Amino acid sequence: MRMHSHLIATALMVAGVASAGGASAAGAPHHSPLAGTWTLVAADVIHPDGSRTSDYGASPKGLLMVDRSGRYSLQIFRSDRPRFTGAKADGTPAEYRAAVMGSSAHYGTLAVEPGKHQLVFHIDGASFPNWEGQTQIRTFELHGDTLSYRVPPRPNGDVPISVWKRVEGGAAH
Repeated sequence: MRMHSHLIATALMVAGVASAGGASAAGAPHHSPLAGTWTLVAADVIHPDGSRTSDYGASPKGLLMVDRSGRYSLQIFRSDRPRFTGAKADGTPAEYRAAVMGSSAHYGTLAVEPGKHQLVFHIDGASFPNWEGQTQIRTFELHGDTLSYRVPPRPNGDVPISVWKRVEGGAAH
């Protein structure tokens, strides 16, 4: 009887771990449709008059990585950020400003709301500390291996838009 109780307790514990790990009712693990590695194609801003300009310089660089369960890491950089003249700890106010304003990085979990065309970023850590702990929603479009999303308008009405190209992972690979 003691062995039977131990087996039942072990089976219940294994079932609990499986459900906590994101298994679906059918037993298959959750799979994010954005899983894979993405490179930045554009980091632009759409102005209230409809014109579009680059928000991170002429040739921005970036990487977005999403794992199967929706954990993500995202970085965007101006490619023309000036280098510091000395050590990082000895930077000038202008060097620090250019480094901070020329980059955006955050990580956490990313959920997809396909019916609403929304990405839901749950931000755990960010280069802009005010974002940490926030949930941010972006409208998105996904066409094959091209993902684009819009950030809510800034106070001046500008709407940032990011465009990414999947280079690894996902259903197409």
